[in-house]
Amino acid sequence: MFQKVIITDYLDSNNIAAIKALQELVVPIVQYASHCDEAFSKIKKAQLDAEPFDLLITGLSFKNNYGNEKLQSGEELIRAVKNIQPQLKILVFSIEDQNQRIKKLIQNEGINGYVPKGRNRIPELKKAIQDIYSNAPVYLSPAIANQMVDKSLLEIENCDIELLKSLSKGLSPLEIVKQLEDTAIPLCTYNSIEKRIQKLLLFFRANNNTHLIAITKDLGLI
Repeated sequence: MFQKVIITDYLDSNNIAAIKALQELVVPIVQYASHCDEAFSKIKKAQLDAEPFDLLITGLSFKNNYGNEKLQSGEELIRAVKNIQPQLKILVFSIEDQNQRIKKLIQNEGINGYVPKGRNRIPELKKAIQDIYSNAPVYLSPAIANQMVDKSLLEIENCDIELLKSLSKGLSPLEIVKQLEDTAIPLCTYNSIEKRIQKLLLFFRANNNTHLIAITKDLGLI
């Protein structure tokens, strides 16, 4: 089992669950950091001291309490850590549950597991930690895994990215029709674009087009 683990997030009931899971797995050294810069400093120092961490458990969203933190999100922390300790195992434990964000974490950031925050997560956290330790494939919470393979869910395609970029420029559906009618992108009618926008709003749980653009920019899709 892992010998040295660091948890990065606010100290709340969810993170107490993470600490409890590690205690039940008899992990001897568990440290805690309340923000990303602190976590990165501890991981870097451990590397320099030749006493590296084996596992990082991190959330994704953090408050900038002091206004001068360099690393603003879990993604930025993961990237920074991978630069100095590529072999460090990473488990994301977060309230975020957007499919595209999770896919990017797996494909681009190389995380080893993802568990959504919620009640009674200790057994799931223990299973994730055990799988990661055993070098099993990326661990996904069953609820998230089912959601990601559900064929009824919308898959984001190149045409969706182009549509979102056009919306971000303030173009109306009619203007987007004119812009795309000479391209090979299969969104050449007003109705098809309107339907696609509605599906995107539903998929990203956005309240309106402005909210949709904000969400997809945050996710790095546009």
